[in-house]
Amino acid sequence: MLDSALSAVRGLGRRVTDRIWRLGFASRFFLMTLVYSGTSFRRFFLTIREIYFTGVLSLIIILVSGLFVGMVLGLQGYDTLQRYGSSEALGILVALSLVRELGPVVAALLFASRAGSAITAEIGLMKATEQLSAMEMMAINPIARVVAPRFWAGVISMPLLAALFSAMGIFGGYLVGVQLIGVDEGSFWSQMQASVDFREDIVNGVIKSAVFGVIVSWIAVFEGYDSEPTAEGVSSATTRTVVTSSLAILAADFILTAFMFRG
Repeated sequence: MLDSALSAVRGLGRRVTDRIWRLGFASRFFLMTLVYSGTSFRRFFLTIREIYFTGVLSLIIILVSGLFVGMVLGLQGYDTLQRYGSSEALGILVALSLVRELGPVVAALLFASRAGSAITAEIGLMKATEQLSAMEMMAINPIARVVAPRFWAGVISMPLLAALFSAMGIFGGYLVGVQLIGVDEGSFWSQMQASVDFREDIVNGVIKSAVFGVIVSWIAVFEGYDSEPTAEGVSSATTRTVVTSSLAILAADFILTAFMFRG
């Protein structure tokens, strides 16, 4: 009994130590990515190509998801507001829900699932096929040539995708609320414009999406670079990217919301 208890404690300590070591290595990797980011800006075509891969190719899922989220908000919001005789405030509900919260968070979760996993798989496969080792043999820094452009592409793409998600969601709420249900169009837009504050709502939403972009891109490139050079290792790294990014997004959302909207 005592031996099994000691073995369990040792196993727990080993796992905790491994997690702390891995977090430290990830932080060092993040700093190295920032240090070697000069290539991403001097040869900006590398970053532009990755923006197309991570951002443009994610547009379909972002726009379609935003449209349906906005339509659901329109239906649910109208049903709730009608009980209190405030159905004309539907535009406020849809806009604030999307700009403050749902736009950045849902877009980031979709971005992690689609683009983050793809970045991890791509870098992991390059490691498995020894392309990264070949770059080092040719005196090419793989962090500067492979990792940094993908990282900055994700950071740049994420706020733009979140803005498009929110815009499409508001359009979906308009379709359901005004065109389908019959809410007054003037009240829908005028109350939205009067109640949505640029600094408190829009700018804070952009800050959230930018932070989420840094988190997802960092996790994606690190998991790919640190993956085992096997098919199973790349598969595990891709799964870890989606799971870790999703949890990190939700945790960061709570922290940012507590600071931004506590007043």
